[in-house]
Amino acid sequence: MRECSRISRRAALGLTAAALPLSMATEAAAAEPAVIGGEQLNRAGVQVRGASGLPARLTARSWLIADYDSGEVLASFDAHRRLAPASTLKMLFADTVLKKFDRTERYTVKDTDISDVPAGSSLVGIKAGITYTVEQLWQGVFLRSGNDAVHVLAHMNGGIAKTVAEMQAKAEDLQALDTHVVSPDGFDHPGQISSAYDLTLFARHGLKNADFRGYCGTRTADFPAGGKKTFQIQNTDRLLTGAWGLRTYDGLIGVKNGYTSNAGNTFTGAATRGGRTLLVTVMHPAEGSNAVYEQTAALLDWGFGRGRAAQAVGTLVEPLSEGGAKAGPAPGSKAQAAAGSSDASSGGLSTGRLVEGAGGTVLLLAAAGAWMVKRRRRASAVTATKATTVTTATTETTAVSETSGGPTEPGGRHRR
Repeated sequence: MRECSRISRRAALGLTAAALPLSMATEAAAAEPAVIGGEQLNRAGVQVRGASGLPARLTARSWLIADYDSGEVLASFDAHRRLAPASTLKMLFADTVLKKFDRTERYTVKDTDISDVPAGSSLVGIKAGITYTVEQLWQGVFLRSGNDAVHVLAHMNGGIAKTVAEMQAKAEDLQALDTHVVSPDGFDHPGQISSAYDLTLFARHGLKNADFRGYCGTRTADFPAGGKKTFQIQNTDRLLTGAWGLRTYDGLIGVKNGYTSNAGNTFTGAATRGGRTLLVTVMHPAEGSNAVYEQTAALLDWGFGRGRAAQAVGTLVEPLSEGGAKAGPAPGSKAQAAAGSSDASSGGLSTGRLVEGAGGTVLLLAAAGAWMVKRRRRASAVTATKATTVTTATTETTAVSETSGGPTEPGGRHRR
Protein backbone atom coordinates (compact mmCIF):
# COMPACT_ATOMS: atom_id res chain seq x y z
CA MET A 1 0.00 0.00 0.00
CA ARG A 2 2.81 2.40 0.82
CA GLU A 3 4.51 1.80 -2.56
CA CYS A 4 1.24 2.43 -4.39
CA SER A 5 0.83 5.63 -2.42
CA ARG A 6 4.31 6.79 -3.42
CA ILE A 7 3.64 6.06 -7.10
CA SER A 8 0.39 7.97 -7.07
CA ARG A 9 2.07 10.95 -5.43
CA ARG A 10 4.85 10.96 -8.03
CA ALA A 11 2.28 10.74 -10.79
CA ALA A 12 0.42 13.66 -9.27
CA LEU A 13 3.62 15.67 -9.12
CA GLY A 14 4.36 14.89 -12.77
CA LEU A 15 0.90 16.05 -13.77
CA THR A 16 1.35 19.16 -11.66
CA ALA A 17 4.56 20.05 -13.45
CA ALA A 18 2.87 19.63 -16.81
CA ALA A 19 -0.29 21.54 -15.94
CA LEU A 20 0.99 24.39 -13.77
CA PRO A 21 3.89 26.81 -13.74
CA LEU A 22 6.38 26.03 -10.98
CA SER A 23 5.72 29.46 -9.46
CA MET A 24 2.14 28.52 -8.60
CA ALA A 25 3.21 25.51 -6.52
CA THR A 26 5.83 27.67 -4.83
CA GLU A 27 3.21 30.29 -4.01
CA ALA A 28 0.95 27.61 -2.55
CA ALA A 29 3.68 26.51 -0.16
CA ALA A 30 4.80 30.06 0.64
CA ALA A 31 1.25 31.09 1.54
CA GLU A 32 1.42 28.91 4.63
CA PRO A 33 1.73 31.30 7.61
CA ALA A 34 4.73 31.26 9.92
CA VAL A 35 4.37 30.38 13.61
CA ILE A 36 3.69 33.34 15.87
CA GLY A 37 6.95 34.60 17.32
CA GLY A 38 9.12 32.44 15.08
CA GLU A 39 9.41 28.77 14.20
CA GLN A 40 11.97 28.01 16.91
CA LEU A 41 9.49 28.83 19.67
CA ASN A 42 7.33 25.93 18.55
CA ARG A 43 10.09 23.37 19.01
CA ALA A 44 10.07 21.06 22.00
CA GLY A 45 12.56 21.52 24.79
CA VAL A 46 14.78 24.40 25.83
CA GLN A 47 15.53 26.98 23.15
CA VAL A 48 18.55 29.22 23.70
CA ARG A 49 21.39 30.50 21.50
CA GLY A 50 24.67 32.22 22.24
CA ALA A 51 24.44 32.02 26.03
CA SER A 52 24.94 29.34 28.65
CA GLY A 53 24.34 28.90 32.35
CA LEU A 54 20.55 28.66 32.44
CA PRO A 55 19.27 27.89 35.97
CA ALA A 56 20.00 24.28 36.85
CA ARG A 57 16.56 23.41 38.21
CA LEU A 58 13.63 24.58 36.13
CA THR A 59 10.71 22.20 36.62
CA ALA A 60 7.99 24.31 34.99
CA ARG A 61 6.03 22.74 32.16
CA SER A 62 6.52 25.93 30.16
CA TRP A 63 8.53 29.13 30.58
CA LEU A 64 9.82 32.09 28.61
CA ILE A 65 12.11 35.07 29.16
CA ALA A 66 12.04 38.12 26.88
CA ASP A 67 13.34 41.67 26.60
CA TYR A 68 10.50 44.12 27.23
CA ASP A 69 11.70 46.87 24.89
CA SER A 70 12.86 44.89 21.87
CA GLY A 71 10.46 41.98 22.27
CA GLU A 72 13.31 39.50 21.69
CA VAL A 73 12.77 36.12 23.32
CA LEU A 74 16.07 35.21 24.99
CA ALA A 75 15.20 31.65 25.95
CA SER A 76 12.14 29.45 26.28
CA PHE A 77 10.84 26.01 27.09
CA ASP A 78 7.70 24.86 25.23
CA ALA A 79 6.64 28.49 24.81
CA HIS A 80 3.40 27.70 22.94
CA ARG A 81 2.31 24.82 25.16
CA ARG A 82 -1.35 25.36 25.99
CA LEU A 83 -2.06 25.16 29.72
CA ALA A 84 -4.63 26.43 32.20
CA PRO A 85 -3.61 30.02 33.04
CA ALA A 86 -5.36 30.59 36.39
CA SER A 87 -5.45 34.26 37.44
CA THR A 88 -2.64 35.33 35.14
CA LEU A 89 -5.51 35.59 32.62
CA LYS A 90 -6.59 38.69 34.56
CA MET A 91 -3.83 40.54 32.68
CA LEU A 92 -5.87 40.06 29.50
CA PHE A 93 -8.98 41.18 31.38
CA ALA A 94 -7.16 44.39 32.31
CA ASP A 95 -5.83 44.84 28.77
CA THR A 96 -9.44 44.67 27.58
CA VAL A 97 -11.40 46.66 30.18
CA LEU A 98 -8.98 48.96 32.02
CA LYS A 99 -9.28 51.95 29.70
CA LYS A 100 -13.08 51.91 29.64
CA PHE A 101 -13.68 53.53 33.03
CA ASP A 102 -12.10 56.51 34.73
CA ARG A 103 -10.35 55.49 37.93
CA THR A 104 -12.34 58.07 39.94
CA GLU A 105 -15.74 56.79 38.76
CA ARG A 106 -17.89 55.45 41.59
CA TYR A 107 -20.12 52.38 41.46
CA THR A 108 -22.54 50.87 43.99
CA VAL A 109 -22.41 47.09 43.85
CA LYS A 110 -25.62 45.09 43.38
CA ASP A 111 -26.25 41.50 44.49
CA THR A 112 -26.39 40.40 40.85
CA ASP A 113 -22.87 41.75 40.26
CA ILE A 114 -21.33 39.14 42.54
CA SER A 115 -23.91 36.33 42.54
CA ASP A 116 -22.10 34.53 39.68
CA VAL A 117 -18.64 34.44 41.28
CA PRO A 118 -17.49 30.78 41.24
CA ALA A 119 -17.42 28.99 44.60
CA GLY A 120 -13.88 28.64 45.91
CA SER A 121 -12.69 31.86 44.25
CA SER A 122 -10.19 34.22 45.79
CA LEU A 123 -12.06 37.29 47.01
CA VAL A 124 -11.13 40.80 47.99
CA GLY A 125 -14.29 41.14 50.07
CA ILE A 126 -16.70 43.18 47.98
CA LYS A 127 -20.20 43.58 49.42
CA ALA A 128 -23.44 44.57 47.78
CA GLY A 129 -24.64 48.05 48.74
CA ILE A 130 -21.15 49.50 49.19
CA THR A 131 -19.91 52.12 46.74
CA TYR A 132 -16.40 51.66 45.34
CA THR A 133 -14.25 53.71 43.03
CA VAL A 134 -12.99 52.05 39.86
CA GLU A 135 -9.49 52.42 41.25
CA GLN A 136 -10.44 50.40 44.33
CA LEU A 137 -12.00 47.69 42.17
CA TRP A 138 -8.80 47.39 40.14
CA GLN A 139 -6.78 47.22 43.35
CA GLY A 140 -8.98 44.29 44.29
CA VAL A 141 -8.19 42.64 40.94
CA PHE A 142 -4.43 43.15 41.00
CA LEU A 143 -3.57 42.95 44.69
CA ARG A 144 -5.91 40.25 45.97
CA SER A 145 -6.71 38.65 42.61
CA GLY A 146 -10.33 39.09 43.62
CA ASN A 147 -12.76 37.33 41.34
CA ASP A 148 -15.52 39.38 42.96
CA ALA A 149 -13.83 42.59 41.74
CA VAL A 150 -13.47 41.11 38.25
CA HIS A 151 -17.16 40.25 38.11
CA VAL A 152 -18.23 43.71 39.25
CA LEU A 153 -16.11 45.33 36.53
CA ALA A 154 -17.35 42.81 33.97
CA HIS A 155 -20.97 43.64 34.81
CA MET A 156 -20.15 47.34 34.55
CA ASN A 157 -18.79 46.49 31.10
CA GLY A 158 -22.06 44.94 29.97
CA GLY A 159 -21.89 41.45 31.44
CA ILE A 160 -19.75 38.33 31.58
CA ALA A 161 -20.53 37.07 28.07
CA LYS A 162 -19.79 40.45 26.47
CA THR A 163 -16.54 40.77 28.40
CA VAL A 164 -15.41 37.25 27.48
CA ALA A 165 -16.09 37.97 23.80
CA GLU A 166 -14.12 41.23 24.01
CA MET A 167 -11.24 39.47 25.77
CA GLN A 168 -11.10 36.86 23.01
CA ALA A 169 -11.10 39.60 20.39
CA LYS A 170 -8.33 41.40 22.29
CA ALA A 171 -6.27 38.21 22.43
CA GLU A 172 -6.61 37.84 18.67
CA ASP A 173 -5.55 41.46 18.14
CA LEU A 174 -2.50 40.88 20.35
CA GLN A 175 -1.87 37.72 18.27
CA ALA A 176 -2.16 35.57 21.39
CA LEU A 177 -3.52 32.65 19.39
CA ASP A 178 -2.90 29.96 22.00
CA THR A 179 -5.51 31.57 24.27
CA HIS A 180 -9.15 30.54 24.57
CA VAL A 181 -11.19 32.57 27.06
CA VAL A 182 -14.14 31.07 28.94
CA SER A 183 -14.31 33.32 32.01
CA PRO A 184 -12.88 36.79 32.71
CA ASP A 185 -11.33 35.84 36.06
CA GLY A 186 -9.13 32.89 34.98
CA PHE A 187 -10.97 30.42 37.20
CA ASP A 188 -10.85 26.82 35.99
CA HIS A 189 -13.28 26.05 33.18
CA PRO A 190 -13.03 23.33 30.50
CA GLY A 191 -11.27 24.73 27.46
CA GLN A 192 -9.82 27.81 29.14
CA ILE A 193 -6.18 27.82 28.05
CA SER A 194 -3.25 30.08 27.33
CA SER A 195 0.55 29.74 27.03
CA ALA A 196 3.72 31.26 28.41
CA TYR A 197 4.10 33.12 25.12
CA ASP A 198 0.60 34.61 25.26
CA LEU A 199 0.78 35.57 28.93
CA THR A 200 4.01 37.43 28.21
CA LEU A 201 2.26 39.29 25.39
CA PHE A 202 -0.51 40.31 27.82
CA ALA A 203 2.00 41.60 30.35
CA ARG A 204 4.04 43.52 27.80
CA HIS A 205 0.96 45.19 26.37
CA GLY A 206 -0.42 46.01 29.82
CA LEU A 207 2.77 47.54 31.15
CA LYS A 208 2.59 50.20 28.44
CA ASN A 209 -0.41 51.59 30.35
CA ALA A 210 0.47 53.71 33.39
CA ASP A 211 -2.56 52.55 35.41
CA PHE A 212 -1.86 48.87 34.71
CA ARG A 213 1.77 49.34 35.73
CA GLY A 214 0.76 51.22 38.87
CA TYR A 215 -1.79 48.65 40.02
CA CYS A 216 0.42 45.59 39.49
CA GLY A 217 3.26 47.25 41.40
CA THR A 218 1.17 48.33 44.41
CA ARG A 219 2.07 46.43 47.57
CA THR A 220 -0.76 47.44 49.93
CA ALA A 221 -3.95 49.49 49.81
CA ASP A 222 -6.86 50.41 52.07
CA PHE A 223 -10.10 48.84 50.91
CA PRO A 224 -13.67 49.92 51.80
CA ALA A 225 -15.45 47.86 54.45
CA GLY A 226 -18.65 49.92 54.60
CA GLY A 227 -19.34 53.30 56.10
CA LYS A 228 -16.06 54.98 56.89
CA LYS A 229 -14.29 51.75 57.72
CA THR A 230 -11.49 50.22 55.67
CA PHE A 231 -9.21 47.22 55.85
CA GLN A 232 -5.76 46.72 54.37
CA ILE A 233 -5.18 44.42 51.42
CA GLN A 234 -1.74 43.15 50.39
CA ASN A 235 -0.51 42.09 46.96
CA THR A 236 -0.28 38.30 46.63
CA ASP A 237 2.83 38.62 44.40
CA ARG A 238 5.45 37.26 46.78
CA LEU A 239 8.42 38.63 44.83
CA LEU A 240 6.91 42.07 45.29
CA THR A 241 6.08 41.81 49.00
CA GLY A 242 8.57 39.25 50.30
CA ALA A 243 5.79 37.14 51.84
CA TRP A 244 5.98 33.45 52.67
CA GLY A 245 9.71 33.45 53.34
CA LEU A 246 10.77 34.93 49.99
CA ARG A 247 12.97 37.94 49.48
CA THR A 248 11.63 40.81 47.43
CA TYR A 249 13.20 40.88 43.98
CA ASP A 250 15.30 43.96 43.34
CA GLY A 251 13.80 46.03 40.52
CA LEU A 252 10.54 44.08 40.28
CA ILE A 253 7.69 45.92 38.54
CA GLY A 254 4.89 43.30 38.92
CA VAL A 255 3.01 41.66 37.13
CA LYS A 256 0.48 38.88 38.02
CA ASN A 257 0.37 35.53 39.76
CA GLY A 258 -2.21 32.76 39.77
CA TYR A 259 -3.11 29.46 41.33
CA THR A 260 -5.83 26.84 41.07
CA SER A 261 -5.73 23.15 41.89
CA ASN A 262 -6.03 22.37 38.17
CA ALA A 263 -3.60 24.96 36.80
CA GLY A 264 -1.08 24.76 39.60
CA ASN A 265 0.99 27.90 40.02
CA THR A 266 1.45 30.42 37.22
CA PHE A 267 3.28 33.73 37.24
CA THR A 268 4.41 36.49 34.92
CA GLY A 269 6.94 38.89 36.37
CA ALA A 270 8.80 41.94 35.07
CA ALA A 271 11.86 43.65 36.49
CA THR A 272 14.22 46.47 35.54
CA ARG A 273 17.95 46.59 36.24
CA GLY A 274 20.62 48.74 34.66
CA GLY A 275 18.14 50.29 32.28
CA ARG A 276 16.97 46.94 30.94
CA THR A 277 13.52 45.45 31.56
CA LEU A 278 12.90 41.72 31.29
CA LEU A 279 9.68 39.70 31.26
CA VAL A 280 9.45 36.13 32.56
CA THR A 281 6.49 33.74 32.52
CA VAL A 282 6.59 30.44 34.40
CA MET A 283 3.72 27.94 34.22
CA HIS A 284 3.03 24.87 36.31
CA PRO A 285 6.31 24.03 38.10
CA ALA A 286 6.41 20.53 39.57
CA GLU A 287 6.66 21.88 43.09
CA GLY A 288 4.03 24.07 44.72
CA SER A 289 4.26 27.07 47.02
CA ASN A 290 7.27 29.29 46.25
CA ALA A 291 8.71 27.40 43.26
CA VAL A 292 6.99 29.56 40.62
CA TYR A 293 8.55 32.68 42.15
CA GLU A 294 11.96 31.10 42.74
CA GLN A 295 12.18 29.91 39.14
CA THR A 296 11.05 33.32 37.88
CA ALA A 297 13.73 35.02 39.97
CA ALA A 298 16.36 32.56 38.71
CA LEU A 299 15.46 33.29 35.08
CA LEU A 300 15.53 37.03 35.71
CA ASP A 301 18.99 36.69 37.31
CA TRP A 302 20.17 34.77 34.26
CA GLY A 303 18.71 37.36 31.90
CA PHE A 304 20.44 40.24 33.66
CA GLY A 305 23.68 38.24 33.75
CA ARG A 306 24.73 35.59 31.25
CA GLY A 307 21.58 36.13 29.24
CA ARG A 308 22.97 39.42 27.95
CA ALA A 309 24.91 37.37 25.40
CA ALA A 310 21.83 35.47 24.23
CA GLN A 311 20.75 35.69 20.62
CA ALA A 312 17.01 35.87 20.04
CA VAL A 313 15.21 32.57 19.53
CA GLY A 314 11.97 34.37 18.71
CA THR A 315 10.12 37.61 19.22
CA LEU A 316 7.05 38.99 20.97
CA VAL A 317 4.87 40.16 18.10
CA GLU A 318 3.12 43.53 17.99
CA PRO A 319 -0.68 43.88 18.08
CA LEU A 320 -2.41 43.93 14.71
CA SER A 321 -4.09 47.21 15.65
CA GLU A 322 -0.65 48.76 16.12
CA GLY A 323 0.73 47.64 12.79
CA GLY A 324 1.94 44.18 13.76
CA ALA A 325 2.52 41.76 10.89
CA LYS A 326 -0.03 38.97 10.90
CA ALA A 327 1.33 35.47 11.39
CA GLY A 328 -0.21 32.05 11.94
CA PRO A 329 -0.91 30.20 15.21
CA ALA A 330 1.37 27.55 16.61
CA PRO A 331 0.44 24.26 14.92
CA GLY A 332 -2.75 22.75 16.27
CA SER A 333 -3.76 25.66 18.51
CA LYS A 334 -7.10 26.40 16.85
CA ALA A 335 -8.25 22.79 16.91
CA GLN A 336 -7.11 22.29 20.48
CA ALA A 337 -8.88 25.43 21.66
CA ALA A 338 -12.09 24.30 20.01
CA ALA A 339 -11.76 20.88 21.61
CA GLY A 340 -11.23 22.39 25.04
CA SER A 341 -7.78 20.93 25.60
CA SER A 342 -6.14 22.05 28.85
CA ASP A 343 -2.71 20.72 27.97
CA ALA A 344 -2.04 20.33 24.27
CA SER A 345 1.29 19.36 22.81
CA SER A 346 2.75 21.43 20.02
CA GLY A 347 2.84 18.96 17.19
CA GLY A 348 1.83 18.90 13.54
CA LEU A 349 1.86 21.53 10.84
CA SER A 350 -0.55 24.39 10.34
CA THR A 351 -2.88 24.25 7.37
CA GLY A 352 -1.38 25.42 4.10
CA ARG A 353 -3.15 27.80 1.75
CA LEU A 354 -3.66 26.86 -1.87
CA VAL A 355 -3.34 29.26 -4.75
CA GLU A 356 -6.72 29.89 -6.33
CA GLY A 357 -7.08 28.11 -9.66
CA ALA A 358 -9.47 27.94 -12.52
CA GLY A 359 -10.84 24.51 -11.71
CA GLY A 360 -10.94 21.73 -9.16
CA THR A 361 -8.38 19.63 -11.03
CA VAL A 362 -5.85 22.43 -11.02
CA LEU A 363 -6.33 22.93 -7.28
CA LEU A 364 -5.87 19.24 -6.64
CA LEU A 365 -2.65 19.15 -8.61
CA ALA A 366 -1.35 22.25 -6.84
CA ALA A 367 -2.15 20.60 -3.52
CA ALA A 368 -0.05 17.59 -4.47
CA GLY A 369 2.92 19.83 -5.22
CA ALA A 370 2.46 21.75 -1.97
CA TRP A 371 2.20 18.45 -0.07
CA MET A 372 5.67 17.41 -1.19
CA VAL A 373 7.15 20.79 -0.36
CA LYS A 374 5.54 20.61 3.06
CA ARG A 375 6.83 17.06 3.58
CA ARG A 376 10.39 18.12 2.86
CA ARG A 377 9.99 21.15 5.10
CA ARG A 378 8.73 18.95 7.91
CA ALA A 379 11.74 16.64 7.59
CA SER A 380 14.07 19.64 7.65
CA ALA A 381 12.32 21.04 10.72
CA VAL A 382 12.67 17.76 12.59
CA THR A 383 16.40 17.66 11.76
CA ALA A 384 16.85 21.26 12.87
CA THR A 385 14.94 20.61 16.08
CA LYS A 386 17.18 17.69 16.99
CA ALA A 387 20.23 19.82 16.34
CA THR A 388 19.16 22.86 18.35
CA THR A 389 17.00 21.57 21.19
CA VAL A 390 18.79 21.45 24.50
CA THR A 391 17.69 18.53 26.64
CA THR A 392 19.22 17.98 30.04
CA ALA A 393 18.09 16.12 33.11
CA THR A 394 17.96 19.34 35.06
CA THR A 395 15.35 20.90 32.80
CA GLU A 396 13.04 17.97 32.25
CA THR A 397 9.50 18.73 33.33
CA THR A 398 7.53 16.73 35.86
CA ALA A 399 3.78 16.86 35.33
CA VAL A 400 1.70 18.54 38.01
CA SER A 401 -1.19 16.52 39.34
CA GLU A 402 -4.36 18.28 38.33
CA THR A 403 -5.97 17.34 41.62
CA SER A 404 -3.12 18.45 43.86
CA GLY A 405 -3.78 21.45 46.00
CA GLY A 406 -1.47 24.24 47.00
CA PRO A 407 -0.88 26.15 50.19
CA THR A 408 -3.81 28.27 51.19
CA GLU A 409 -3.51 31.99 51.66
CA PRO A 410 -4.55 33.53 55.00
CA GLY A 411 -8.30 33.33 55.39
CA GLY A 412 -8.52 30.15 53.31
CA ARG A 413 -8.30 31.93 49.96
CA HIS A 414 -6.41 29.39 47.99
CA ARG A 415 -7.55 29.83 44.38
CA ARG A 416 -6.11 32.80 42.54
